[in-house]
Amino acid sequence: MSGFELTAEEAKVEYVAKMGPEVGSLYAELWQQVARIHCKWTEYVALFGTSPERIDLLNRAAPSFIGTVQDTLWDDVLLHLARLTDSPRSFGKENLSICRLAMALTGSAIEASTTDAIDIALKACGFARDSRNRRLAHLDLDLALGQSALPLAPASRLAVKEALAALEGVLNVVSQHFLNSNSLFSTGPDDTGAISLLYLLRDGLNVKEERLARIKSGQYRPSDFGSDPL
Repeated sequence: MSGFELTAEEAKVEYVAKMGPEVGSLYAELWQQVARIHCKWTEYVALFGTSPERIDLLNRAAPSFIGTVQDTLWDDVLLHLARLTDSPRSFGKENLSICRLAMALTGSAIEASTTDAIDIALKACGFARDSRNRRLAHLDLDLALGQSALPLAPASRLAVKEALAALEGVLNVVSQHFLNSNSLFSTGPDDTGAISLLYLLRDGLNVKEERLARIKSGQYRPSDFGSDPL
């Protein structure tokens, strides 16, 4: 049974039973983290990475606010990728990351294959870590002033897609060994909150245009003027 068919706690119980307390607990939370970032990415793509028509709709509704949402969601995805590929320990604090999973599997039959998958993920997420280190968590002075000879690593939707696939690959090395199954995180629901928002915006803009047309023609209604407070 896949993690999508269980509650988080039920899945953790199963993982601990089959993988042991340390590996099972780490895998359970990493699975949840990867599922969450996939959900965020699905919403981002639905809004900003599907069609020019959707971008136009969003800009017609609230261009400045939508721009802020786009930048914030993008940066949050990069931060999430960076966190999941952090060192197991930094500044004396323990971190949850795929690298800690490798430590827990030291000496196991899948140590080498897990390490190989993690190396791929670290490289795939390198662009996100560069943005986190020099633009998001810290603001590199030379970069901010345009004096840096080293530009930020290129970040794109394709790069995020490859990074997510690499993280999925790490977890599937473990799940294939212990559970004889894989997770397909990218197969998410089509009916997302972003899609619902787009429909509401489209319908709302149509109503607004109809109201303005009535006012312009002089065939307006009293309710066409003013808005009820939210």
